[in-house]
Amino acid sequence: MPIFENATPPSVGHDLIDTDHSVFIALLNQMDKTNITDFPGLFLQLYEHTAEHFEREHSLMAEFNFPAETEHNGEHQRLLGEFKQFKTRVDKGLIAFGRAFIKERLPQWFTLHISTMDSALAAHIKRQRELPDQ
Repeated sequence: MPIFENATPPSVGHDLIDTDHSVFIALLNQMDKTNITDFPGLFLQLYEHTAEHFEREHSLMAEFNFPAETEHNGEHQRLLGEFKQFKTRVDKGLIAFGRAFIKERLPQWFTLHISTMDSALAAHIKRQRELPDQ
């Protein structure tokens, strides 16, 4: 059974963010069924995708003066810190730790994050785009 049975995450209403979320889910689901040999490479790919996605969101937050930018970025940094800790273990061949991280920590974090922080960011961007030019 895949980590996310529905390969399409709930939309936050912003195409770039939604596309990144779909890639994230596809990578997680792929990692769930990969062998021990391929797992480290996919773990790195997921980490890099996540870091790039966060950078895109950071740019959007700055561009649209998102009021919760500090909190949102802090959440991203906390998750990347966890990723790095687990990547160190995976790099040492401790694949079980990486599998636990992608099965137990990431889905829970991801679901909460998109329903709160990313949804708020997308709603803010939409409101800003609807404002008359000043």
